[in-house]
Amino acid sequence: MIMASKPFAIFSVTLILLISLLSSAALAHSHSKTEKSSAFDFLKHLQGCHKGDNLKGIHDLKKYLENFGYLSYKNQSHSNDDDFDDLLEYALKTYQFNYHLNVTGFLDSETVTKMMMPRCGVADIINGTTRMQSSNKNPHHHSSTSFHTVSHYEFFPGNPRWPASKYHLTYGFLPGTPNQAMEPVAKAFQTWAANTHFRFTRVQDYRAADITIGFHRGDHGDGSPFDGRGGTLAHAFAPQDGRFHYDGDEHWAVGATQGAFDVETVALHEIGHLLGLGHSSVEGAIMHPSIQPGATKGLHSDDIQGIRALYNV
Repeated sequence: MIMASKPFAIFSVTLILLISLLSSAALAHSHSKTEKSSAFDFLKHLQGCHKGDNLKGIHDLKKYLENFGYLSYKNQSHSNDDDFDDLLEYALKTYQFNYHLNVTGFLDSETVTKMMMPRCGVADIINGTTRMQSSNKNPHHHSSTSFHTVSHYEFFPGNPRWPASKYHLTYGFLPGTPNQAMEPVAKAFQTWAANTHFRFTRVQDYRAADITIGFHRGDHGDGSPFDGRGGTLAHAFAPQDGRFHYDGDEHWAVGATQGAFDVETVALHEIGHLLGLGHSSVEGAIMHPSIQPGATKGLHSDDIQGIRALYNV
């Protein structure tokens, strides 16, 4: 019996590790065998285009900039044509300025690379309000007798936030949410709780929760359809809406995994939106709109300064 117990123990440990690995792999979308191109791949063949060009696919560039708040045509026929007009050039320059790129007004390689990065689906600009700031464009200045810093956090227009009396928020998962995603999301809430006055508690009945989290694909009825793999990863709504959606077509994982997106990192970003933060131009900030597969991030001082400034804490 003593001799048999050792191999049994080794087998048990191996089985547990195998189940754990399979559990993590289950977050990856089942269509992994049929890889498809990124939703932003159309930008590749447009590289180098500029004002005055008429090139097939420029209407997709217009839609990209419209989706993220940089462009709005009064005449929708211009939105659907392939003319690189004055308004498109201005929108592209605004995008380049917000991302600290060379403000050329044409689609250079550096801009294409940035635009193709997977990102949050929340717009950078809403109703003409620039939500990402640079040090040369009305940044937040925080000063004291001993130091002076420039922050780049932003808020939603009108600064929506949870009432002062509503600092204990509940959250629940929508039906169909993978079990493996729940703990990383819970950790993200704990991280925000450790750096704010908020407290978060999970409830089993999502219908009674202040915040709901779920995985969706394509058009899922909230006015912000997902675009398949490699485009927008997730989105969330400003206070006090409480909706937070992952794109179920993406490869998701727990932790840094090559070719997949970390559930907890994206949750940290989207919870920032749920609390009222917009996007930051600081690449190290969790509220920066883009993230590469395989990467993980935590809260940055810019994120913490932003949430404390919004709630005067």
